Amino acid sequence: MVDPSLNPVTDADPVDVETTRRPRRRPARADLVALGAYVVLGVFVCLNYWGDVTGRVSSHLPTDHSWFEWLFAHGAYSVRHLENPLFTARQNAPDGVNMMANTSLLGVTLPLAPLTMLLGPQVMYALYLGGALAATAGTAYWMLSRHLVRSRAAAFVGGAFLGFAPGIIHHANGQPNFVSNFLLPLIVVRVLRLGEPGRWRRNGLVLGALVAYQIFINEEMLLLTALACLVVVLAYAVQRPAATRAAAGTFVAGLGVAGGLALLLAAYPIWFQFNGPQSYRGLQGGVFHNWGEDLVAFVTFARDTWAGDPAVEKTIGMTEQNTWFGWPLVLLSVVALVLLVRRSLPARIVAVLIVVFTVAAIGPVVRFNGVETEVRGPWSYVPDDLPLVEMMMPTRLTLVVAAAVGVLLALTWDAASRQGRPAEAPRVPAQRTGEPTVAPRRRWLRPVGYAAVALAVLPLLPRPLPAQQVEPPPHFITAGGWRPYVPAGRTLVPVPIPSNVHGLPTLRWSALTGQEFPVPGGYFIGPNELGEGVFGAPNRPTSSLIYSTMDTDRVPALTDENRRQAVEDLRFWRASVVVLGAHPREAVLRELVTALIGPPQRVDDVWVWDVRTLVG
Repeated sequence: MVDPSLNPVTDADPVDVETTRRPRRRPARADLVALGAYVVLGVFVCLNYWGDVTGRVSSHLPTDHSWFEWLFAHGAYSVRHLENPLFTARQNAPDGVNMMANTSLLGVTLPLAPLTMLLGPQVMYALYLGGALAATAGTAYWMLSRHLVRSRAAAFVGGAFLGFAPGIIHHANGQPNFVSNFLLPLIVVRVLRLGEPGRWRRNGLVLGALVAYQIFINEEMLLLTALACLVVVLAYAVQRPAATRAAAGTFVAGLGVAGGLALLLAAYPIWFQFNGPQSYRGLQGGVFHNWGEDLVAFVTFARDTWAGDPAVEKTIGMTEQNTWFGWPLVLLSVVALVLLVRRSLPARIVAVLIVVFTVAAIGPVVRFNGVETEVRGPWSYVPDDLPLVEMMMPTRLTLVVAAAVGVLLALTWDAASRQGRPAEAPRVPAQRTGEPTVAPRRRWLRPVGYAAVALAVLPLLPRPLPAQQVEPPPHFITAGGWRPYVPAGRTLVPVPIPSNVHGLPTLRWSALTGQEFPVPGGYFIGPNELGEGVFGAPNRPTSSLIYSTMDTDRVPALTDENRRQAVEDLRFWRASVVVLGAHPREAVLRELVTALIGPPQRVDDVWVWDVRTLVG
């Protein structure tokens, strides 16, 4: 859908877009330096994990961190045992978990399964997290340097922001699926090339393969990218109607090929997601629908940046920090757009993206500095049960804004780099030397532009992600002492039972043993009795009793009905052994379980209740 008469940087100079691309060759030294810098920055962001990679998790999202460690173990288990990776019974036994209906990251965990088997899920998590950040910055750099700007430095700045923007770093605290955006720049480039004459089949096939793969990494980011591409194409069509009409047929044909191939490759997994076992339709109560972006968040420095202050969360509220650009970057963006939109088509399209997705991200009610105003937002007009939209969180639309700002930074640096250099046009008559001269440009604008970009982005450089120490799993678990107690078809019931709130350490037992034993409960989204998605397994009487005892730190008065129900729950879970390791509530939990099912045995460093004879 690109007009070949337009310069990719400015439509003031009619230069063939193909002539601005460098010929295919080995990566230049600048490319290698850029990629190396991204890798170093990725390692730096994960530095606190590497201090004790087997004993630390995210301080902000420790349960999410453990969930993704578990996902790496799931990928390895599926490959090792040749099991269907779309479903697992190793968590939430006996019902299991629909992995396509959760953030399963299968496009990453399956190909990396051999490394997970070799290094373990904890090392693999930290290694992949830094690598995903660097890879996203790298593909963004390639997109910018090959298709949009001439300056490699401009592409480096833009790529760094797309890979390490405050919103991306926020999600790096335990949600690597939102960091794994390395395919998205390639998808955008391929969409915009669908209109190339004579290449619609190839472009369509490549796009279809990329889209199908992205489905197995993060469907939500794919949806946001599709919406952004739609806005880009419409904005281009409005400004270049003749070029759009000329390329429309080829574009539609390529889009059809892409859609057909993506559907062919992903049809069954998508069907499984919505119709397979433990699938669901929408989230109970539209839980994400009200999460709009606070207007003050745009000009606030993010918590995990060098200029950020964690205390500001108490004012704005504990929301996802998807923008949090700070005042300097917001001011620079406004000034840059004012200066560039008149003569730069990409800048005008970026402006449309920023406005559209900023407004859309406000949510159902306008929030200002943590306070809901009486002004209705755009999402107040969107039905809660609209397909696809029902699962979206409005604030995450600003991740498109962050990407657009990254492109704007590249355009701004590139425009500054051309100040004071010979212009391509118009040329003036030759002088005595016989060489043409060029119209002068104001040289002082170049250092001013560089300084403005630097002052806007340097405060946003990320800090190492905060990490907290967690208790190591019991030796009884890691050394395989559980094996005589858990025959095939039975489960190990850890205390506390894993859930979205409780049982973080016990969920990790499963991951760190390669999921060799199934556990009840867990951290996932599954259906309730109405088929709506809810977080975690429905509480059974015994699990509720365990959680309430932990909260009060005392054993309640128990009845024969409590004991009967405990046995029924153990039968439902197909339990063969109940295990309690070191825990801050170890004493009261041991007292509770003993009162329910009898005295335990001390085996190695845990308390063990062998319940095989009890449950039959």
